[in-house]
Amino acid sequence: MKIKKICSILTMGVLSVSLLSGCSSSNKESSKDEKVTKIGISQLVSHPALDKAEEGFVAALKDKGYEDGKNIELDLQNAQGDELTAQQIGSKFASDKKDLIFAIATPTAQAAYNATKDIPILITAVTDPVEAGLIKDMKKPDTNVTGTSDYLSVETNVKLIKDLVPEAKKVGVIYCTSEANSTVQVKELKKYAKDNNLEVVEKGVTASNEVNAAVSSFVDKVDVLFIPTDNLVVSSMPIISKVANENKLPVIASEEGVVITGALACNGIDYFKLGYQTGLQAVKIIEGTEVKDIPVETLKETTLVINEDTLKALGMEKASDDKITYVKTKK
Repeated sequence: MKIKKICSILTMGVLSVSLLSGCSSSNKESSKDEKVTKIGISQLVSHPALDKAEEGFVAALKDKGYEDGKNIELDLQNAQGDELTAQQIGSKFASDKKDLIFAIATPTAQAAYNATKDIPILITAVTDPVEAGLIKDMKKPDTNVTGTSDYLSVETNVKLIKDLVPEAKKVGVIYCTSEANSTVQVKELKKYAKDNNLEVVEKGVTASNEVNAAVSSFVDKVDVLFIPTDNLVVSSMPIISKVANENKLPVIASEEGVVITGALACNGIDYFKLGYQTGLQAVKIIEGTEVKDIPVETLKETTLVINEDTLKALGMEKASDDKITYVKTKK
């Protein structure tokens, strides 16, 4: 009897192990079958605003349980400011059949959209996606594109110019003529400047090696310089800041990253928050929401940021105000 009992126990043990082994095997197969979402990230160039947008996007995904190497596969590509490279990245993502494309800045968004009309595309740091030909309407995109816009009325920073440089009569602006978002902002600048008795002196550039001459041409001709959210120009801020500060020319920017690289001030948006907002949209798409059902969003909240080092270089006094965020130039 004892032998039979032992045999019976052993038999049950073997069956239990077999069943557990079967369950384990089944779980492994289930794990292997779990879909990994392939996301291609195309960034036009590295500068603080775009870098923060990318960081915010990834942070939102992680906060919602989506991590690179686990249930998503991130492929980050940087065009290094070259629009032809941006087009090649867009085409590669399309041929690789990515599940989702995240395009940071207008030229990369346009490149991605030109490459595919089927793969969902999320955009950010695009000032006017309608003008850029990416969507038909902010509330109802009606294409395979949606995301977030960094649109902020130029009027906000025209008012800042009047507050910080009240004696200003002429405003200089440098912008890349091939960036749709920049031409929109220059058009707005002219409108609001006129309303505030300011004359706009514009200088269009097509390459970064033209920026030094452009900013130098403004010395003694304008009272303040305005920098739009222009990727080519923003990437050249160290040069602009050096020339401007040496010649006591205040620079008003459109976002914090430019102030950190030497501009005097901005009343702008937080690009990390903008990227994070786009990441939340990505989660919706991964979980089944159609692109056409997600409107393009903007950030309404702005922050006044002033560079202490530039303030001192221009001989201006620091104000005591809790609403102002003071930063120092990043070396």
